[in-house]
Amino acid sequence: MAAKLDPASVAHRRAKAEKDRRVTIRPAPDTMTYLTGHLPVGQGVQVYAALKKAADTLIAGGDERSRAQIMADTLVERVTGKTQAPAVPVMINLVVSDQTLLGTSHDPANLDGHGTIPADLARHLVATALEHEIQTWLRKVYASPHGGLTAMDSRARIVPHGLATLIRTRDGGICRTLYCDAPIRHIDHATGIANGGQTVEEDLQGLCEGCNYAKQAPGWTASGHHPPHGRHQVTTTTPTGHTYVSTAPPLPGWADPPRHLVVVEPQDPSDLLSDYELIDDAA
Repeated sequence: MAAKLDPASVAHRRAKAEKDRRVTIRPAPDTMTYLTGHLPVGQGVQVYAALKKAADTLIAGGDERSRAQIMADTLVERVTGKTQAPAVPVMINLVVSDQTLLGTSHDPANLDGHGTIPADLARHLVATALEHEIQTWLRKVYASPHGGLTAMDSRARIVPHGLATLIRTRDGGICRTLYCDAPIRHIDHATGIANGGQTVEEDLQGLCEGCNYAKQAPGWTASGHHPPHGRHQVTTTTPTGHTYVSTAPPLPGWADPPRHLVVVEPQDPSDLLSDYELIDDAA
């Protein structure tokens, strides 16, 4: 009815929507992922029809895979140009502890662009790459005994590539703003260069585009720091005066040190305090 009464408006909306075509990726349960193509209707229908036709042909030839499995495998093969998906020469960042990699630990790893993955899948990804003779690099990232990455610094205002990689690894590839799960797009100075900030690991954070632009508005301040025994933190103050602290996610294989409760027995009954006295003392 809308297309009949106002065809010009429908055509305008379609043209605008086609400009927003894109491909996105997001995590799915059980270490899977959703790869979504937002396409003009003609292209989307053609892609699906081509995949379905390929699946029907293979099934008629005796392929034992399901139609859905064949369509998914065919999509990977046609996009990458490889008949075997593991042989695609694309770099992925897999952050895994040496104990997990060598099979002496079951601590999960982190796959850049996806998130946490189980230990067996991390070992499988490395083994598969070696099996198909893909050039595989292991980048050593050193951490302090307290779970923080070893610092790297630079005098340049533009963050060097190596330092930017360190920040993305430290922040888990996700925007440091609390409750924002968008991927990192910008490596930002928590305290701006104009306000005395430096291009060092302690003052840098990974942010999405939206959060980085919002942070530039008047009234926003932020500062990065490393607690004596903890992970990197960024303290942000909003124009309303509220303060929020963002802590970098734990590294694979790292566990916060256990807290021990020390009980001191009083030597004299008079040392025992009532609940009210304890509250007053705490106040």
